[in-house]
Amino acid sequence: MELKLYNTLTRQKEVFKSIDKNKVRMYSCGPTVYYFAHIGNLRSYIFMDNLRRVLKYNGYELLHAMNITDVGHLESDADEGEDKMIKAAKRENKDPYEIAKFYTEKFMIDLNKLNISMPEIICKATDHIKEMEEYVQKIIENGYAYETKDTIYFDTSKLDKYGVLSNINVEEQKAGARVEFDKEKKNVTDFALWIKAPENHIMKWDTFWGKCYPGWHIECSAMGRKYLGEQFDIHTGGIDHIPIHHENEIAQSKGYSGKIPANWWMHCEFLLIDGGKMSKSLNNVYTIADLEKKGFTAMDYRMFNFTSHYRNKLNFTWDSLESAKIALSRLKEAYRKHANGEENVSEEIINDYKTRFHEAINDDLNMPQAMGVVWEIAKNSTKSKKFAELLLKFDEVLGLRLDEEEKIDLPEEIQKIVEERIRARENKDWAKSDELRDILNEKGYTVKDTKDGMKVTLK
Repeated sequence: MELKLYNTLTRQKEVFKSIDKNKVRMYSCGPTVYYFAHIGNLRSYIFMDNLRRVLKYNGYELLHAMNITDVGHLESDADEGEDKMIKAAKRENKDPYEIAKFYTEKFMIDLNKLNISMPEIICKATDHIKEMEEYVQKIIENGYAYETKDTIYFDTSKLDKYGVLSNINVEEQKAGARVEFDKEKKNVTDFALWIKAPENHIMKWDTFWGKCYPGWHIECSAMGRKYLGEQFDIHTGGIDHIPIHHENEIAQSKGYSGKIPANWWMHCEFLLIDGGKMSKSLNNVYTIADLEKKGFTAMDYRMFNFTSHYRNKLNFTWDSLESAKIALSRLKEAYRKHANGEENVSEEIINDYKTRFHEAINDDLNMPQAMGVVWEIAKNSTKSKKFAELLLKFDEVLGLRLDEEEKIDLPEEIQKIVEERIRARENKDWAKSDELRDILNEKGYTVKDTKDGMKVTLK
């Protein structure tokens, strides 16, 4: 079955063909580990994981690299301001390597909670300074760079075209440009490859140009080439990467080898909060920990993401997350009912569901359509183990852990009622037991008495 993926480079959906038969080489822009990842960031990694799962579902073997940016990312993507790692080190009065280690670990914990499968290669920028240095030297040798007193810039005027992803008009950018941070820059679109470190700069390395540190964009080009080659299949990231970071990656690669590094460029749209942007001033920059404090799980958030296509903006509200939580609970319950079912289902029906699900995910990861097929199975009045097996097969793409028992943290008030009911049942006070069950029901909880004890779940 054909797999079609939208390519930002060509601005259309195309039938996917990998460079190497049955193997996909893929690069994803990872986090800058200066603070906790928020749920907008994490939407991009759910998309990344979904793409991985769909490729595997289609029989591809993956070689997938993701970077960890622990140096070089300035506050402004346009080479201005302070390095985000240095700023975080000052904020927390810690060494930048401590900062990077702490927030990398927190990021990985979030990925695990979201059931995001790890790329085969996770590479830190600070482990690849030598590769970046050699990449910059090759760009200089090929005539695509120039030096100012403290920066080696990429000269975008040497390219046949700058802005192939975003299709920007460079002349319009020049006309509307403000005063540049570095007046020695030749063109408004030029960007830093290599930067001389001031005496008091914490993160710096001995290089061919003295004590330096890299620009942000060079790490992805250097590490992508090292692990995946000069040309690979897919490059992913958030839509915010298109106009600067990914344009500059392409520019660097053309300056290095004359080639665009990836055949497919795929981008996840923004997450909105209550219809608007996330903002610290609005106090709506939420993390997984923030969701958990309100009684939600990372898997509830994963489920919520399947309500929209990755190329559409997705509007987060607490009500919509509550709906996703309820939906996930009902889907797991439907799976359990099918798993305990004894009725038979024809192979024709099973194959029809398989085909429709496969067609949906192969249509540029159309998860809302795929979930429509999933819900048809879940709600089928025929309860069959074959349906349960099919849902688990589909869960290879969904990643919702449908066969895992739901674990919920009960509020203290509910926990006390549960404990009181346990005691009532131990004392064979069935009237009290029924009364407490009704109270729990009124408060939104379902109670089931099984051979393994009482199970309490959200309705």
